[in-house]
Amino acid sequence: MRVRISLALGLALVLAAPALAADYPDHAIKLIVPASPGGINDTVARIIQPKLVEALKQPIVIENKTGANNLIGTDFVAKSAPDGYTLVVVPASHSVNPAVRKMPFDTERDLMPVILIGKNALMFLVNPAVPANSMQEFSALAKAQPNKFSFATPGVASQAHLVLSQWASVAGVAATQIPYRGGAPAMLATISGETQFTMMSGVLAAPQIAAGKLRGLAVGSLQRDSHFPDIPTLGESGYPGLEAVTWVGVFAPAGTPPAIVARLNADIDRVIHDAGVAANLDKQGLIVQGGEPGVLGRLVTTEIARWTAVARDGHIRVEP
Repeated sequence: MRVRISLALGLALVLAAPALAADYPDHAIKLIVPASPGGINDTVARIIQPKLVEALKQPIVIENKTGANNLIGTDFVAKSAPDGYTLVVVPASHSVNPAVRKMPFDTERDLMPVILIGKNALMFLVNPAVPANSMQEFSALAKAQPNKFSFATPGVASQAHLVLSQWASVAGVAATQIPYRGGAPAMLATISGETQFTMMSGVLAAPQIAAGKLRGLAVGSLQRDSHFPDIPTLGESGYPGLEAVTWVGVFAPAGTPPAIVARLNADIDRVIHDAGVAANLDKQGLIVQGGEPGVLGRLVTTEIARWTAVARDGHIRVEP
């Protein structure tokens, strides 16, 4: 009897899905930001909100659920009803977390990709007192003096920690990580000379680069960053295929009807390609991406595999 009831309920849900999708949305949608106001995913959510309200003709309520490196808010969405009314806007730590810590949910199984909003190239930065004007020069300098140079990160097992550990491994360089509590302290440590190099968003570092307090040696995108056309990529600097970008994407709970995901994907894609929205995203260093949900899904799958390998080889782990 229980089996029959379960099958009947399952069939009812399957049959109801098209009707739910046809009426979607009929009330407010929650856009969960698993970080504090002012972070990149929070800023992006607020940039796209007004136009998304126009597209969906329903209120979009942004709610910050912070903590545990974006995990608390993301876990809330992973465990929410898969009806399209609770979404999450995440940064690139989304694919770093499962590589370095115990997770309260399965990143790929429990969440469904909706759309990749944009990518932002990280930049390899050195203190201007370091006698190197290219990655080749810096690599040769660091190889000749093992462990003389230290690099600042916004925290243990952060994306910058993994990227710089991977670069050091590929380059054959021995360097010491100095973790700080956030990107701003890490940048200040490199400016002061407390550490010699770091990796962070080039747009955030731009004022310090212009003031001569930091020197950019390479950008982490596969193509040159339009904000810094004179700075070569890591690939051009002798590290082909080595990519270092942050990104922002939108996810829904697993099991959300495909028609609802398709509606959200199409509307958000139109919103981020709106000239005004794209210009505001560009000010944050984000190059608009978009495309079908699989673009984001494949990115996450690829990055989880990459960061898991880097974390394993570098013995990088966040203990509970």
